Amino acid sequence: MRKLRIITAVVLAVITVFGCMINACAMPLDKGIEELKKQFVFGEGPKAGKYSVDYRYYSPVKENDTQKYPLVIWLHGMGDGSYEGAQVEKSNIAFWASDEFQARFKPSGGAFILAARSREENDISWDNEMIEPLRAAIDDFILKNKANIDISRIYVGGYSMGGKMTLKMAIAYPEMFAAAFPICPAWSPSDELISKLADMPVWITSSTRDPLVNYYFAVSPTFEAISNASNVAEDCRLSTLTRVCYHDGKKTSSNHHAWFAVNYDMFSLENGKYPNMTTVNGLGEEVTLDYPDGMISWLSSHTSDYDGISIEGTGNLTPDMQTDNLFDIDGTGEFFKLLFKAILSLFK
Repeated sequence: MRKLRIITAVVLAVITVFGCMINACAMPLDKGIEELKKQFVFGEGPKAGKYSVDYRYYSPVKENDTQKYPLVIWLHGMGDGSYEGAQVEKSNIAFWASDEFQARFKPSGGAFILAARSREENDISWDNEMIEPLRAAIDDFILKNKANIDISRIYVGGYSMGGKMTLKMAIAYPEMFAAAFPICPAWSPSDELISKLADMPVWITSSTRDPLVNYYFAVSPTFEAISNASNVAEDCRLSTLTRVCYHDGKKTSSNHHAWFAVNYDMFSLENGKYPNMTTVNGLGEEVTLDYPDGMISWLSSHTSDYDGISIEGTGNLTPDMQTDNLFDIDGTGEFFKLLFKAILSLFK
């Protein structure tokens, strides 16, 4: 039944995708966003398996700073990792490096942001073969910044293909992440895999009109399964958008672009309710977001017992589990992946 829902979602995506843009178009930017993007510095993790992961990162650390800060891992969608730096340029996660948004990380008053990249110019996507290299890059980054990273506050999030990878990383290494925030995630894990998230708060954001990741057949059932398996359902959240807009109220070029709500911390430009969005928790209760307590405040409220010990391999995603993938259904995964990439190329 779950595979039938996933196949249906893929078919619907193929039918509707020709009427929408895949990559985000240039949006009206607040003054200073380009300067914020320039604050992200290049880095690269060690090779693990066949690959290494490069990234851009923001550091809140000041001179002679002994403060411990959270670490946010940000994972791009398909097409947004096609060149070094694209993962920051093609989303507005740089807003999280602003003084205002950094101040919302409590009690530290700031956070590291690591925007990783899957080297799509070499036809490498966020997929199973990148789980270990991404983990190695995170471990290496923590080691290099161990004096200032609070390992009990490591958070992972991303959109579309990056939302899929968010769920994969959270399932593979649940001890490492204090919370996860997948956005329009292009994957519906099995109930067995979802059980690995029983103690992790998860906040999903998606649109009912998403032409690529179907809300009704994929996202909503996934959140329901997470809530049913969760020991912290009251802390899990689902934000549902109808028409997707930027934080200034202007419509995005596609209803797939739900990540712009997260990029602006779930509030409008006027610091009010984000356009066309409602939020519920894992118990089905409506959640009212009161400025300035949005996604960042929610993340900050969660900690883990992570001890910092590096784990080799793919953790809970053992080889016999790795076929449960939106793009790997009964051996047809490579076909769907190539089809998706072909459609994506039409809009570049």
